[in-house]
Amino acid sequence: MIGGLAGAALTAHRGRAATAVGALAGAAGLGAAEAVARARQRPGEIPALWSRILMSGALAAPLGWAADRLGGTGPVPVATAAGAAAGALGLRPQKVLLGPAAGAAIGLGLARQWPQVAGSVAAAAAVVGYRVTSALLFRDPQVSLLAERVKAEDVPFVVPLASRTRYVGTGYVRSLAQVLGGTYTPDVADIGIVASLDELAGPSFDPAGTDPLVREFYEHTTRFALDIVPEWRLWVRPGYLLYRTLLARPLGQASVPMSQREAQHGVRSRIDTISDVDGTVSVRGWIRSRADTDEPIYVGIYTTYRHEGRGYVSVGFPLPQASFTATLLPQARPGAGNGPGNGQGLVLDSHSELDQPGHYLTYIDAQTAELTTVAVRGFAERLDVYVDAGELRAEHAFWVFGLPFLVLHYRMHRKQPLVRSSIL
Repeated sequence: MIGGLAGAALTAHRGRAATAVGALAGAAGLGAAEAVARARQRPGEIPALWSRILMSGALAAPLGWAADRLGGTGPVPVATAAGAAAGALGLRPQKVLLGPAAGAAIGLGLARQWPQVAGSVAAAAAVVGYRVTSALLFRDPQVSLLAERVKAEDVPFVVPLASRTRYVGTGYVRSLAQVLGGTYTPDVADIGIVASLDELAGPSFDPAGTDPLVREFYEHTTRFALDIVPEWRLWVRPGYLLYRTLLARPLGQASVPMSQREAQHGVRSRIDTISDVDGTVSVRGWIRSRADTDEPIYVGIYTTYRHEGRGYVSVGFPLPQASFTATLLPQARPGAGNGPGNGQGLVLDSHSELDQPGHYLTYIDAQTAELTTVAVRGFAERLDVYVDAGELRAEHAFWVFGLPFLVLHYRMHRKQPLVRSSIL
């Protein structure tokens, strides 16, 4: 169907007979290419790059035809817009910039050689040209398929918990408890995101040297209140504003404050749990929301596991029928000095030569619970928790394709105890 539509769009300017022939040729050609690509595709692989480029060009042709018919703007604007759209889908900032530049160059070249070139041809040529150029310039994959329809134990670095609804929200753990059948406890008074920091011991981290305040924060997180100051790079602000409006807020997930002014509303931090029959806590959901509206900022499921003598932290962010997981390697952070309250801190890093840390997007089959997981190679984060002059602080930095775009500055302090008074 896509091939037939593309063939018709590419030949529509030549008349009805040519359009019919073009539709048949497009259907046969793209169908044959798809059959070859699928036949050569191995288990656990996505279709070959050449077939994906061909398909993207076929998808662009009808859109270029429509733009030509409705706007009549000419090949250069159509090619530029097509390249920009393709670049935006690439997500990588370098690709976002390359898209319109490649599209404009291809549109100008076509206009000089063929002044009356059809919009469908300009759009298809721009997308194919951009994707070929992009493949030559950016050889490292943005995502890679790791596993297809496997059991949860086959990918221990994934938190296999999805949202059954389109909205995650602050009530996610309660709804999850109904699915899992455990005992739900909201806003636990004294609990941490990990049961014990000793679970993270390994060659790069010895919990014994950790500053007591850092240990207390991880093992008794709800004793602390959080102040957050976001520091966004200017280049990412427009894209993040679009992401938050169209995706994060409708999902009720991963909606970081845009500015310090927004952050001044305060952050409510709580941990909801799900316990097994014997009382063991099996799910810890750390929920951070705006203090004034309870609008979700983050809804994360915190887990730890061990692999080849190392402990790891895996944080799962539930999505509809999916999960985005950050698996982080613990490392010791030297203290700021030898005085009191300046002991060893803790760094959790997704960038490592080891095969476990990283970011993973997983589709979870609702019927079989089988997982299909891709590694998101272009994303990285580093959480640095430490004590400075007796004050507990954290810096949470994020990168996309090697470019820093956000640092969250945290200050954590113990909550004031509730004092009850009576009037005599």
